[in-house]
Amino acid sequence: MPVSSSVAAQLSTARQPGSLLTTVNVVENADDERLVALWLHGRPTTTKRAYSRDIRALSAFVSKPISTITLGDLQRFSDSLEGAPATQARILSSIKSLFTFAVKIGYLQRNVGAALRLPPRRSGIGERLLTEGEVARLIAATANNRDRCLLALMYVSGARVSEICGLRWRDVQADGVAGVLSIFGKGGKERSIRLTPRSWVMLEPLRCGASPNDYVFRTRSGKVDTSTVWRIVRAAARKAGLEQRPSPHWLRHAAASHALSRGASLALVRDTLGHSSISTTSVYVHARPSESLGEYLDV
Repeated sequence: MPVSSSVAAQLSTARQPGSLLTTVNVVENADDERLVALWLHGRPTTTKRAYSRDIRALSAFVSKPISTITLGDLQRFSDSLEGAPATQARILSSIKSLFTFAVKIGYLQRNVGAALRLPPRRSGIGERLLTEGEVARLIAATANNRDRCLLALMYVSGARVSEICGLRWRDVQADGVAGVLSIFGKGGKERSIRLTPRSWVMLEPLRCGASPNDYVFRTRSGKVDTSTVWRIVRAAARKAGLEQRPSPHWLRHAAASHALSRGASLALVRDTLGHSSISTTSVYVHARPSESLGEYLDV
């Protein structure tokens, strides 16, 4: 398929040595490969890894250039997927995103991915909610002050694990008896989150002469990464005697659910979590409803 001059220029940029758009080797066609590099540019490392894996799987299945892939090809690929519906939906969502991007920059004329339906799936939020007591036990069971503060901050801010790992001291500002975090989140959106005085008191000792550009949560080799946080959470859960095997993201779920049950507005929780839509936030209300229809019936 002919490529527009503007897209050709972008693809040419991707060819240049030292370009910020690194080749990802996920498809055999050279132009497709550079398209994927453009699509992945600027995304978090974990997202690049997952999306590259998804496109590799599609490329291996269809064995044809992206420009010749049909809706039928995508549907057959969808039917071939195994695993949980949530996993299948995530893979297909990334593929739909690539096709949308390809049309947006003029690489493709039609978006055959737009008509691809995602498998229905349960949110499962209710199965991944810790009680307030369980969160307190989890935080108290951490091995040291850095880890305890890390988990407490994830909970009180509702921030994603990648956002907390990337936090630098320049993003942490005092404000009266507490402080404010500047979080740079998904989609390049920045939001401010006010800390509680208790969480601020826990956080401040970690500064200990650090420069504004230093990461808040550090290791000897640099910043704490997401895999380290996973290990911290799992170790704390075992020590706290929790039956569940929580992930770091469970603290974000807990923050939203507990705040709503204590009277926080949906708008406040949406803005704090960085959701793009109030409908995304409302899932926490449905996961643990505070009242039921039966309370109004004579049964």
